[in-house]
Formats: sequence, structure tokens, C-alpha cells
Amino acid sequence: MAGTTTVPADWLIDTVTGVFRGYGLSERAARTVAESLVVADMRGTASHGVLLVPMYLRRLRDRSVTARERAEVVIDWGAVAVLDARHALGQLTGDQAMDIAVAKARAHGVGAVTVRHAFHFGAAARYAAAAAAAGCIGVAAANTRPLMPAPGGAEPVTGNNPLAIALPRSGGAPVVLDMALSEAALGKIRLAAQEDRPIPAHWATDAQGRPTTDPQAALAGMLLPAAGPKGYGLALTIDVLAGVLSGGAYGSGVNGLYKDTAVPNDCAHFFLALDVAAFGDPGRFAERLEDLLGQVTGARRTPGTDLLLLPGQLEETRAAVAREKGVPVSDGALRALLEEAERVGLTLPLPPGVAAAGERRADD
Repeated sequence: MAGTTTVPADWLIDTVTGVFRGYGLSERAARTVAESLVVADMRGTASHGVLLVPMYLRRLRDRSVTARERAEVVIDWGAVAVLDARHALGQLTGDQAMDIAVAKARAHGVGAVTVRHAFHFGAAARYAAAAAAAGCIGVAAANTRPLMPAPGGAEPVTGNNPLAIALPRSGGAPVVLDMALSEAALGKIRLAAQEDRPIPAHWATDAQGRPTTDPQAALAGMLLPAAGPKGYGLALTIDVLAGVLSGGAYGSGVNGLYKDTAVPNDCAHFFLALDVAAFGDPGRFAERLEDLLGQVTGARRTPGTDLLLLPGQLEETRAAVAREKGVPVSDGALRALLEEAERVGLTLPLPPGVAAAGERRADD
């Protein structure tokens, strides 16, 4: 891949862990954040990968993100809990929230947890898949600052709010739907801007609402919702589940991740776990699910189509390849990571083909 360097997954996780350790996080917390970001790169969702490390660290330096490692439980009532993250790193409070949701699902059949005063939690798939690994159907969602207009609107009113749903399977990786409600995540546009390459015209508009292929113009404009009014409507309802329901920020109360790193992002999260066993025999559920999935993957294909994929199957395949052969990381993101490592005095042996911060590769 042009503009990328492939590095061992373990080295990348250790490097990101070391950088966050340099900012006072415990080994457990730093590795949790690192694994979340690196797994996103492994799954091919670089917009939620190590590209984010410099922004996370700027916010730690500017104190809009705290070094807290647990959220405060402010409501704990039956199958429901509300957490106050107090602007901790979202991966830490997200894991905590889904753990609580799963425990409540074990006790009540369903567990629903909201998190207010939160921060970016990386890829939503992480939390839904954790519930699936525990035998539950998992749902994870979050709100972002307004980035998309209502149909016919001339200003952004709702975020490209992510939604993930994971289905547990016996003896295999879960089926994981993970999507933002815009045509493309803002991180993908930032990555395109970093790599100085155009974006598809249906991803975003410029500041005047005109479709654009210029990522810099898109960053100053608006994202377009997936499937038009359908994506807009779903994004709006997720803002209710995460922001309004939690008692946290919603709509224009959520701040941008990059605009002013001294101001808390103040997003909100929503987690749901459904214990399959509470609805009937888990073995029977597994049989019925596999029958349905077989109907999907065994359906007739159009000429030239080799395989019908389930949600998340392509990402799982990419991750398996990355575990064996290494993780492709954009050169810009890798340079930024090495600069942060140098900032905290982290020294790790560099893998072949990776230049130290400030140096250039021979083929640059």
C-alpha cells in the first residue's frame, strides 16, 4: 500500500502503551487504549487507529481528558446504570460500562448503561463484540458533535453517530455490524487530508453545502448522512439514547475532538446487552442463527462475486492477516507516533523499514 509501513502488531501495541504510560496511565489502562487503537488498524479502520494518538495526548496535556481510569456510577437500579466518566479516556469507561451491562443482563436478561461526560471510545465494535463474547447480543453507540444537516438543512444538527451490534456465535467470531451514520467517518477524511488525497464526492460538502472531493474543504464543511434521511433519522435517535437519556451533552453541547483540545469533548455513550439464555435455549439460538447466516452466505451471487460476506467478516479477515504479517499504518500516523514516543523518552527497538522520528526512509 502506498504511503504505509507494515509493522508487527505487538511492537505497535507496546509503543502506544509506552507512550500512554509516559502520561501517567497504569500499564493496564495504557495497554487497553493501545490495543483498542491497534486492533482498529488491524481491522482496516485506520480512522479509529493510531492516527488518534496525538490528539488523545494533546487532550491529556491540555487536561480536557483526565487520567482517571474508572467512571463514577451515579445510578444503579435493576437492569439500568448511568455512569459519569468525568472525561476519562473512552476505552476505559466503555469497557467498564459494557462489563456492567453484561453483568446486569446475567441477572435480569437485559442490561442498559449510559455514560455521560465521556470521551471518544474508539471503534464501537469493541464493546458490542465484548458482549457477544459473553453470550449476549451487544449494542454500543455514541454521539458526536453536529456534523450532518437535516434533509434540506444548511447547517449541521446531528453527529455521524456510531452504532455497533454484535451477535454471538458458537465456535466462531461474532457477527459485528459497526457503522457511522455518515457516508464516511470524519477520521477517514482527516486521514485523506493527512495523505493529501481526494475523497469521494458523496462523502461530504464544503462550507457552502456543495459536494466536494477536497478533504480540507470537507473538514470545513459538513458530512453527508448515509442513505439520506434514513441515516439522519437514525443518527438523531442515537443522540437521544446516548446524550439525552444519560443526562449528558447532546446536539450542539458536544464539542469537536480537534477544534479546541482544552475544551472537553463531552460526548455520551449507550451500551446494551441482551442475554441470549434469558430468551430461550442458547444452543437453539445458535442453530437458528447459523441457519439464517447460511441462507445469506449461500444465496446466489452475481457474476464476478466470489463470496457473500457477513457484517464484520471482511474486518475479521484483515485482522487475521495483520496478526500474521503485520499492521499497515500510514506513514504520517507512524511518524507522529514516533515523535510522541520521543517526547516521553520511550526507546524501543524499531522494526525493519521504520525510521526514527525526524529521519527519513531511504525510499522516501
